[in-house]
Amino acid sequence: MKRHVALLIALLLLPAAPSAGNGDDVVIDNDASRVSFTLRTRWGQSLEGRFPEFDGEIRLLADGRKQVHLWLSARDIEIVGHPRYTRLTRGEGFFDAERYPQVTFVSEAFAPALVRAGGELAGVLDIRGVQRRELFEIAPAACERPLVDCPVEVTGSVRRADYAMDRWAFALAERVQFDLSLRAAPAR
Repeated sequence: MKRHVALLIALLLLPAAPSAGNGDDVVIDNDASRVSFTLRTRWGQSLEGRFPEFDGEIRLLADGRKQVHLWLSARDIEIVGHPRYTRLTRGEGFFDAERYPQVTFVSEAFAPALVRAGGELAGVLDIRGVQRRELFEIAPAACERPLVDCPVEVTGSVRRADYAMDRWAFALAERVQFDLSLRAAPAR
């Protein structure tokens, strides 16, 4: 899950966020940001999941482009209001958080304008030790300084089977929808 969260973090390519100080790297504000996902049951129920513990940054590359790095704690994943589903999601049939405590996403390099204009953000998502290239969609910014004055909104979906999370196929739909809302950490 953190995987899409990481991919969504690529949205954080803000050229000069206050937390960057000199316009270099930008740190994601965990308190003001949200990384969530949705699982659907075969009976039409929607289960809201979240990654309450995560770290992320948007790095400035030598050529002026940006790159998102996101680390999500699989050990802290929650299915909101459902402790039993939370245990199952952390278990070996899904994220296997004991063996794979982190979900990571590293974006491909992108132009800083992507965060303002919106568009596709590609990168490598690593869940359960399986690395796959995924695409996420960054929504056009609602303000002039995305990450600072408004969040960067990122969405995307992945197939569970692509990451060996294929247990409970009789009960859960194949796709997992990720939604990220990212803000820059305040300047230090």
